[in-house]
Amino acid sequence: MSNRNEYSSLPVNSYLELQRQNESSKAFRKPSFDESEVYLGSKNEDDDDDLEMDIDNYPLVVGSNQGSGIPGAVFNLTTTVIGAGIMALPATMKVLGLVLGIILIIVMGILSEISVELLVRFSVLCKASSYGEVVQHAMGRPVRILSEICIILNNAGVLVVYLIIMGDVMSGSTHHMGVFDQLMGNGAWDQRKIVVLVVMVVFLAPLCSLDKIDSLSLTSAASVALAVLFVIVAFTVASIKLVEGRIDSPRMAPDLSSKTAILDFLVAIPIMTNAYVCHFNVQPIYNELEQRSPQKMNRVGRYTTILCILVYSSTAISGYLLFGKDTEADVLTNFDKDLGIRYSAVLNYIVRIGYILHLILVFPVIHFSLRQTVDTLVFEGSPPLSESRKRSLGLTAVLLVLIYIGSTMIPNIWTAFKFTGATTAVSLGFIFPSLVSLRLSHLGDITYGEWFFSWLMLILAVTVSVVGVVSNIYSLESKS
Repeated sequence: MSNRNEYSSLPVNSYLELQRQNESSKAFRKPSFDESEVYLGSKNEDDDDDLEMDIDNYPLVVGSNQGSGIPGAVFNLTTTVIGAGIMALPATMKVLGLVLGIILIIVMGILSEISVELLVRFSVLCKASSYGEVVQHAMGRPVRILSEICIILNNAGVLVVYLIIMGDVMSGSTHHMGVFDQLMGNGAWDQRKIVVLVVMVVFLAPLCSLDKIDSLSLTSAASVALAVLFVIVAFTVASIKLVEGRIDSPRMAPDLSSKTAILDFLVAIPIMTNAYVCHFNVQPIYNELEQRSPQKMNRVGRYTTILCILVYSSTAISGYLLFGKDTEADVLTNFDKDLGIRYSAVLNYIVRIGYILHLILVFPVIHFSLRQTVDTLVFEGSPPLSESRKRSLGLTAVLLVLIYIGSTMIPNIWTAFKFTGATTAVSLGFIFPSLVSLRLSHLGDITYGEWFFSWLMLILAVTVSVVGVVSNIYSLESKS
């Protein structure tokens, strides 16, 4: 007997979706129709009456299949990847050395892309519409809740870091002058909390209130362009000083000569694993992809990985070459002094103001999946968030207030990144996708290579997480 929920798939220009109310964990394949045929129903004609009764229990959503194209999806995914983590890469390069640093940037990018492709494949096979749903199919509801808590902690931590950077760059910190200080002297703009609050109310709140991630495609494109501008300026300045022979010889390998150096090395690796975590936004972007398919999403992932490897490598090398042993945890704060070339002051302002604008445009993309995950966890069984504007705005307001409070309590981005990198980031990017692939391998034939990489990612991720957490705790105790 054929299953009434199995529909044939045809090329489509539009679609009709049936979704069970109050059962978000249960997904159905969308029936398709083209210009000459309309197909809605079971392949067994005897079930027509039952099907009509079932249809009455579902909301009917009809619309044109106009979603995000590949460029828009690439920009949204790239924006998710290239956030504030890029600013910590020159500092990790100072610890790891140029050779190991570049190797890790490339290896982490490749492993992350493999995990994204596996996640997309099994999400489609399970008909899962979110990261949590595919985890639940593989390992049950308790692990799904754990994965959603990881998304909340990771994204909230990242957004706190964005606000810390905005405050440091605009208002200054203990050791560095802010942009406003340099432009206008002392004033109310010296108060970091006030400046960050104004930015949140004026810029971030309106962008975060948008309902669809596809609505952020243009702002994502602008944010990627601003990140590339930063890379171009930093790389150009570093190249000029290198040609003129005014750059100290960089460290090529990690320094393991002391206990402090070893601790720094162990802490730096989790920060590198944090660099490519975008998995929580893969499903929302895939859901809104025009004429979506796993193959099309894989192209999006590969273009994103190549772009991110290029941007990360250029930033890490140029930032480290420019500032050497003085490279700060947030390299943006290094751009408050003379770079030793013509128009140095102008370039400093371009780099810092441009990257603040980049973070403002990245913020709502990360916030989108944070809000969706909190809604799924707290308001389970409620209608979709897009159907409740009041709930959406309420959640947005509460989350922004909590993130703002967090930004006033955490001292610097290195503190935040080394903990999220060793826990939530490595879990979302490598541990959960590996477990999903291994547990659901019976649903889709995975090759021996994919099986091998799944185990490799799982073992490496668990090792990095344990070593990173232990090193972080020991480092904090040593300082205290």
